[in-house]
Amino acid sequence: MTGEPDADSDGSPEPNAATTPDSRPPPDVLELERIYEALEHPRRRYPCYTLFEDTEWSLTDLATKVAAWETGVSESEVSADDRGKVYVSLYHVHVPKLVDVGAIEFDETTETIARGAYAEQVLTALEGLSASLDAGQEAHARGKMDTED
Repeated sequence: MTGEPDADSDGSPEPNAATTPDSRPPPDVLELERIYEALEHPRRRYPCYTLFEDTEWSLTDLATKVAAWETGVSESEVSADDRGKVYVSLYHVHVPKLVDVGAIEFDETTETIARGAYAEQVLTALEGLSASLDAGQEAHARGKMDTED
Protein backbone atom coordinates (compact mmCIF):
# COMPACT_ATOMS: atom_id res chain seq x y z
CA MET A 1 0.00 0.00 0.00
CA THR A 2 1.38 3.46 -0.82
CA GLY A 3 2.37 5.77 1.99
CA GLU A 4 3.24 2.87 4.32
CA PRO A 5 6.81 1.94 5.15
CA ASP A 6 8.24 -1.25 3.68
CA ALA A 7 8.02 -4.30 5.90
CA ASP A 8 11.81 -4.43 6.28
CA SER A 9 12.20 -0.69 6.95
CA ASP A 10 12.12 0.95 10.36
CA GLY A 11 11.09 4.24 8.79
CA SER A 12 14.48 5.89 9.28
CA PRO A 13 16.21 7.45 6.30
CA GLU A 14 18.70 5.37 4.33
CA PRO A 15 22.32 6.10 5.30
CA ASN A 16 24.37 7.84 2.63
CA ALA A 17 28.00 8.77 2.19
CA ALA A 18 27.51 12.01 4.12
CA THR A 19 25.88 10.33 7.14
CA THR A 20 27.80 7.07 7.42
CA PRO A 21 30.67 7.50 9.92
CA ASP A 22 33.18 5.34 8.02
CA SER A 23 32.09 6.47 4.57
CA ARG A 24 34.49 6.55 1.68
CA PRO A 25 34.56 9.22 -0.99
CA PRO A 26 33.00 8.33 -4.30
CA PRO A 27 35.31 6.40 -6.63
CA ASP A 28 36.00 9.53 -8.67
CA VAL A 29 37.52 11.30 -5.63
CA LEU A 30 41.00 10.40 -4.46
CA GLU A 31 41.55 10.41 -0.71
CA LEU A 32 43.71 13.32 0.45
CA GLU A 33 45.97 11.07 2.52
CA ARG A 34 46.85 9.03 -0.57
CA ILE A 35 47.66 12.22 -2.48
CA TYR A 36 49.99 13.46 0.27
CA GLU A 37 51.70 10.07 0.51
CA ALA A 38 52.25 10.08 -3.25
CA LEU A 39 53.70 13.60 -3.15
CA GLU A 40 55.97 13.16 -0.13
CA HIS A 41 59.13 12.54 -2.16
CA PRO A 42 60.62 15.22 -4.45
CA ARG A 43 61.13 12.68 -7.25
CA ARG A 44 57.39 12.05 -7.24
CA ARG A 45 56.45 15.73 -7.09
CA TYR A 46 58.72 16.57 -10.01
CA PRO A 47 56.85 14.50 -12.65
CA CYS A 48 53.59 16.00 -11.44
CA TYR A 49 54.96 19.53 -11.83
CA THR A 50 56.05 18.72 -15.38
CA LEU A 51 52.49 17.70 -16.23
CA PHE A 52 51.33 21.27 -15.55
CA GLU A 53 53.13 22.29 -18.73
CA ASP A 54 53.15 19.24 -20.99
CA THR A 55 50.75 16.34 -21.10
CA GLU A 56 53.31 13.66 -21.91
CA TRP A 57 56.97 13.06 -21.07
CA SER A 58 59.41 10.33 -21.98
CA LEU A 59 60.97 8.76 -18.92
CA THR A 60 64.44 9.51 -20.30
CA ASP A 61 63.65 13.24 -20.68
CA LEU A 62 62.09 13.29 -17.22
CA ALA A 63 65.16 11.57 -15.71
CA THR A 64 67.36 14.15 -17.43
CA LYS A 65 65.33 17.07 -16.01
CA VAL A 66 65.28 15.59 -12.51
CA ALA A 67 69.04 14.90 -12.59
CA ALA A 68 69.68 18.46 -13.81
CA TRP A 69 67.60 19.90 -10.98
CA GLU A 70 69.23 17.69 -8.35
CA THR A 71 72.80 18.39 -9.51
CA GLY A 72 72.32 22.07 -10.36
CA VAL A 73 73.39 21.81 -14.00
CA SER A 74 71.57 22.32 -17.29
CA GLU A 75 69.93 19.34 -18.93
CA SER A 76 72.59 19.25 -21.63
CA GLU A 77 75.30 18.93 -18.93
CA VAL A 78 73.75 15.94 -17.12
CA SER A 79 76.09 12.95 -17.11
CA ALA A 80 74.90 9.59 -18.38
CA ASP A 81 75.61 8.15 -14.92
CA ASP A 82 73.41 10.72 -13.12
CA ARG A 83 70.63 10.32 -15.69
CA GLY A 84 70.82 6.52 -15.35
CA LYS A 85 70.58 6.58 -11.55
CA VAL A 86 67.53 8.86 -11.64
CA TYR A 87 65.95 6.82 -14.44
CA VAL A 88 66.22 3.58 -12.45
CA SER A 89 64.79 5.27 -9.35
CA LEU A 90 61.88 6.74 -11.31
CA TYR A 91 61.17 3.51 -13.18
CA HIS A 92 61.27 1.15 -10.20
CA VAL A 93 60.08 3.31 -7.28
CA HIS A 94 58.49 6.66 -8.00
CA VAL A 95 56.52 6.19 -11.22
CA PRO A 96 54.79 3.04 -9.92
CA LYS A 97 53.64 4.92 -6.79
CA LEU A 98 52.18 7.72 -8.92
CA VAL A 99 50.51 5.16 -11.17
CA ASP A 100 49.03 3.41 -8.12
CA VAL A 101 47.19 6.57 -7.05
CA GLY A 102 46.16 7.41 -10.61
CA ALA A 103 48.20 10.61 -10.79
CA ILE A 104 49.96 9.45 -13.93
CA GLU A 105 49.73 6.72 -16.53
CA PHE A 106 52.86 4.94 -17.69
CA ASP A 107 53.13 3.33 -21.10
CA GLU A 108 55.66 0.52 -20.77
CA THR A 109 56.14 0.22 -24.53
CA THR A 110 57.02 3.86 -25.20
CA GLU A 111 58.24 4.55 -21.64
CA THR A 112 56.21 7.73 -21.43
CA ILE A 113 54.17 9.25 -18.62
CA ALA A 114 50.93 11.14 -19.08
CA ARG A 115 48.20 12.49 -16.84
CA GLY A 116 46.24 9.78 -15.06
CA ALA A 117 42.60 9.58 -13.98
CA TYR A 118 43.28 11.54 -10.77
CA ALA A 119 45.82 13.97 -12.22
CA GLU A 120 43.65 17.05 -11.74
CA GLN A 121 43.11 16.28 -8.04
CA VAL A 122 46.81 15.60 -7.49
CA LEU A 123 47.88 18.72 -9.41
CA THR A 124 45.39 20.83 -7.43
CA ALA A 125 46.78 19.48 -4.15
CA LEU A 126 50.30 20.09 -5.42
CA GLU A 127 49.50 23.70 -6.27
CA GLY A 128 48.21 24.17 -2.74
CA LEU A 129 51.35 22.61 -1.26
CA SER A 130 53.88 24.30 -3.51
CA ALA A 131 54.16 27.43 -1.40
CA SER A 132 55.44 25.38 1.52
CA LEU A 133 57.62 23.06 -0.57
CA ASP A 134 60.60 23.75 -2.77
CA ALA A 135 59.42 26.49 -5.15
CA GLY A 136 62.68 26.09 -7.07
CA GLN A 137 61.71 22.52 -7.94
CA GLU A 138 58.37 23.65 -9.35
CA ALA A 139 59.96 26.42 -11.43
CA HIS A 140 62.58 24.03 -12.81
CA ALA A 141 60.07 21.29 -13.58
CA ARG A 142 57.70 23.67 -15.33
CA GLY A 143 60.50 25.21 -17.41
CA LYS A 144 61.27 24.22 -20.97
CA MET A 145 63.84 21.51 -21.53
CA ASP A 146 67.13 22.95 -22.73
CA THR A 147 68.94 21.27 -25.58
CA GLU A 148 72.47 21.39 -26.80
CA ASP A 149 73.06 24.00 -29.49
